[in-house]
This record gives sequence, C-alpha cells and structure tokens, in this order.
Amino acid sequence: MKRTAKDTEDSSRQIGRRSLFVGGLFLATGAVLTGRMRYLQVERADDFRLLAEENRINIRLLPPARGLIFDRDGVLLAANEQNYRITLVREDAGDIDAVLAELARIVTLDMAALERARAEIARRPPFVPVTIADRLSWAEISAVAVNAPALPGITPEVGLSRIYPMGADLAHVVGYVGPVSDYYLEQTGDTDPVLQIPDFQVGRYNVEARMESVLRGQAGTKRVEVNAGGRVMRELDRDPPDAGDDLQLTIDAGLQNYVEARLSGESAGAIVMDCQNGEILALGSTPTFDPNLFVRGISTAAWNGLNNDRYRPLANKATQGLYPPGSTYKMIVALAALEAGVITPDETVFCPGHMDVGDRRFHCWSRGGHGRVNLIESISQSCDVYFYELAQRVGIEAMSAMAKRLGCGMRHDLPMSGIAEGLAPTMQWKMQNRGSGWVVGDSLNASIGQGFVLSSPLHLAVMTARLATGREIVPTLIRSINGINQLPDPAAGLGIDAGHLQLVQRGMWQVNNDRRGTAYASRVEVSDYAIAGKTGTSQVRNISAAERASGVIANADLPWERRDHALYVGYAPYDNPRYACSVIVEHGGGGSAVAAPIARDILLRAQLGEVPPATLYPANQRRDIERMHRELPILRTPPAPTGRTVRSQA
Repeated sequence: MKRTAKDTEDSSRQIGRRSLFVGGLFLATGAVLTGRMRYLQVERADDFRLLAEENRINIRLLPPARGLIFDRDGVLLAANEQNYRITLVREDAGDIDAVLAELARIVTLDMAALERARAEIARRPPFVPVTIADRLSWAEISAVAVNAPALPGITPEVGLSRIYPMGADLAHVVGYVGPVSDYYLEQTGDTDPVLQIPDFQVGRYNVEARMESVLRGQAGTKRVEVNAGGRVMRELDRDPPDAGDDLQLTIDAGLQNYVEARLSGESAGAIVMDCQNGEILALGSTPTFDPNLFVRGISTAAWNGLNNDRYRPLANKATQGLYPPGSTYKMIVALAALEAGVITPDETVFCPGHMDVGDRRFHCWSRGGHGRVNLIESISQSCDVYFYELAQRVGIEAMSAMAKRLGCGMRHDLPMSGIAEGLAPTMQWKMQNRGSGWVVGDSLNASIGQGFVLSSPLHLAVMTARLATGREIVPTLIRSINGINQLPDPAAGLGIDAGHLQLVQRGMWQVNNDRRGTAYASRVEVSDYAIAGKTGTSQVRNISAAERASGVIANADLPWERRDHALYVGYAPYDNPRYACSVIVEHGGGGSAVAAPIARDILLRAQLGEVPPATLYPANQRRDIERMHRELPILRTPPAPTGRTVRSQA
C-alpha cells in the first residue's frame, strides 16, 4: 500500500514524540545518577570513609593477668606462666579445612584437641577466636609466625596460664581454675565479654572460685589493621588490661605442707587456727590431688580415678565433712551445765559403766566404769555416764545454745566451696525434720557427741579456740587484698564465767598430762609446749546387746567403712594459748590412739616453726618419732618467699 503524505507526516510526529520521551528519560536518569554520585562522593564522603576504615580495623580483647595468691609470708601459692598458643577466627580464615591442613604441615596438631576446636568453631560466633593448639614451644610458635601470609585467620599468641607451685598441698585451700564452659555460664549468668577470650580461665573451686571477682581483673582492647584476607597488618593502638588483685592468705605454707604430710595415708582432715585472731594457718584434707590437672581440662580417666576413689580426694573433709564429734563435744555440755548452775565443780557422779533410763541402757566406753568422778576428772577420763547425768539436768536446749555460742551448729563465712553448717539439734529441729518429739535418750546421745549432733573439723577448731581464750574467735582466711588488711577486729568476750572456763581448761590439760587422761601417751615432755585437749571416738554403726554381751568387735576386725571415726581437739601452749587444732581421721578407730598423736605433732610444728625434735616426746617414743619424720613427705627446704607479700595498692 502506497503511503500518503498525511501518513508520513503522522509517522514523523510520532517518532519525534518518542525521541523526545526517550531523550528526556535519559536526561532524567543521568541527572538522578549525577545527583546520587554527588551525594555519595561529596555529601556522605566522610561517613563512607569511616565505614571503610572500620571494615579494615578489628577491635580485639586483651585478657587481664589473674591476681596472684600468696601465703602469709609471701610464698607464691598460685602464679601465672606464659603459654604459647594458636587461635583461629572463622570469618577471617575462609576455607577452614585448607587453613588447618596448611597449619598441620608446620606444627604437630593433637587430633583430639583439633576435633574439639572444630566443634568450638562451629558453635561460636564467626568473629570469636578459638584456640587450635596451646602450650607450644618457642620454635613452633615462631614457625607459625613466619608462615603467617599462608595462614589467613590464624594468629600466634602469648597468653597466661595458671600454675600451682606447691601442687597438692594447697588443693583444698586455693582450689583451681578451669576453662569457661557452657555449664559455668548457665550457672553464674556471667556476661563479662572477657569470658569469650580463647582459653580464658575462671575459678572453679575454693578461693579461686569464691574470690573470682577480685582475682579476674578487667579486659583491655587493641585495634589492629587487617587486609582483605583477614591477616593482621599492624597494631594501631591498645588500652591495656587491668590485672586482678593479689591475695595474701593467712595460710603458713610450711605448716600446711607438714599437716598434709602428717595426714598422708589416712582419709582425714585437720585445721590449725591462731587462737588470738582466728587466722587459719593450715587446712589439710587427705587424700588430696594436684590442682594443676584441672587448669587445661582434666582427662576423663584422671577425673574418674579421683571421683571413684572411696577415700574421696575431691572432698574437703576439713570444711565440708560432717561427723558426730564424739567426746570432743563434752566441754560444751560441761559449760552448759555450769552456766545453768545444775552442777558444781566438786560434785561427783558414780559411773558403774552404764546408766539405765527407762527400759534402755546407755553404756560408758569403759565397761568397768570410772567410779566417782567430778567435772575435771570426767573430761580427763572422758566418762560418758557423768555427761548422761548432765544431759538430764540441763536439757538439749541449753546444750544447743552453748554449742552455737562456741561456734558449732552454724556456717562460718569463709571464701571456700561448700562450707558445712553442722547441726546442734533442738526439740523443734527434730519435730520439723523427723516428725517426732524429743526424748531423754536423744539428749543422752547428744551429750557425748552422738545421735543427731554433727560437726566439721572447722567447727571443732573454732570451738577449741573459743574455749582456750574465752573470746568469740571468728575464722578468717584472707589476710590482705592488694596490701589492704582484711583481718577482723579483735574478738569480743563470750560472756562465759571465767571460773567455769578454767575448770574446763583444767580438764583438757589433764587429758594430755594426767596419767589417767585419755591422751596421756600423746603428752609433750617440755612444759613450755604443753598441750590441752580432748579425744573423741564417734561410732558409725549400732552395737547390739548381743554383741556387747559377747564382746564388742574390735575396729581392726571390721570393714574400713564400719570403723569408728577418730577425733581430737587441742590448743597450745596451755599457759598462753596461741594455736588451736582439730583432727578427724575417718574410720581411724580410737581418738586417743590415732588422732591425738597427729594433733600433738601438728601443734608442736606450729609452735616451733620447724619439724619438732624427738627430745620433746616421751623417751620410749623418740626412736619411732625420728623414723616417722624421716619417712614423711615433708619439704626438707621450707617454701621460699618471693621477696614480696602482695602488690602494693596504687
């Protein structure tokens, strides 16, 4: 069809309109792009320059040095040592498998540790460093540093790791640290960012755990420039971390070593306190363990070995263990009766070897009885019948009140894990906890430290210090924090009649120094170091009437776990009390035969500041004492102070 002039004109006008539209569209688009470019390059230039800068600068946390722990003389108990390690940041590494394969060509990697690291990488945020290998040699860490260009995301680091120079001696005092676990975070709710630092260590037991907030310190930061591959190019600046505070404990490291050595071979606990101010000088529990095992994460085999040991090396028997205190409780009953006025010092009670109350017979430990005894003699010879009589006169409420006055049946506040509260029972306690009323027999059992009564060596040491001084001595373990004194103010008086205290003290003196005393074999031959104390033997099984008639089975003939506990409490020197001591030997048998000799040796070591010479012992024991001291695992060279006690306060 032939186009007309009009068609041609219409077509031209249509093309012109379309050209104008397209050209306008191009102009508009160009204007928008030009405006946008101006906005980005001129008006927002500073903002985008900052974003770009931040994209190549990383901020990393610097771990603080954990505070050091010293004994009273400046002996280092918990220190920090350098630890060379390798960390990996997932977002900087790219191909993790390739990076780890290259790293394995440079240093030897532990396969089990590597698998744990892979699991950690998977569950951690991509920007959080994860430790791949630690405790490397200088040669190994140097090789990694030299090959850094081929290892994106890999950083060789120098960290600090906890070490305990005295090993097992202080495990049940200082405790230990361990890696931060999910369980720890759940239990504590701790959100401190420093816990994200690879292999950061936190206190898990005793002083390390209870003083965590003091020892941890504050993290620092550093800004580093990284390239597109995530490799660190240079450090721009840093805000150094604040180290944790140093602690000085009241513990005497040399005495602590002696106590642990003297208890070795037994399942036992012991505490030595300063009678004047309550400082705990030694706190032993055996068997013990090496806390250094826990620093890097203890192996399953080692953990099972400790956890399944029937002598319970992980349990602190001195503060966590609760035992019937046996006859060591009798001074409490004597003071309760004296203060209540239901007995006089010279009044005697006849002991035929038993006491009948209703249809039940309560036996004395001496089957033949003690005859007539007064208060001092009853303590010295540990006559049960005398205290059965006192229990009926004074009642359980007065006995319980006196027990708490002397530090038993309560929880003492120390920076340690699992401090036991103990039990000084009352009528109300039995009704609430046993659903039955109190009976006379309960009081008789309590009067000799049996029945419901429970105490730890810590309770008994506090009781002994209060008996020795007549003051409300409070146990303490922290001497100073960064040089600032933490010791309590001088203790107030107990408000107990001084004459009554002297009667009980005289009875305790006769325990060790009178020929009829139950611990006469554990006497000291030089009066300047004379000991006053009390033996105790607590039953862990019931003895039937038939067994009593045929003869009570000797402890040595019983399985270990059915033997009696052996206990002793004492203080020295008698004329000017300075040291109080309590000892428990689990299933050890008689307190006079087993616990008293241990306590005597410990009290002599505390007074002398060195291994006691055989000349202080009875002549017939000296050869055995010398042999024992030669064989004990005692440090022949006392622990050396570092030259300073604690870091001075700024």
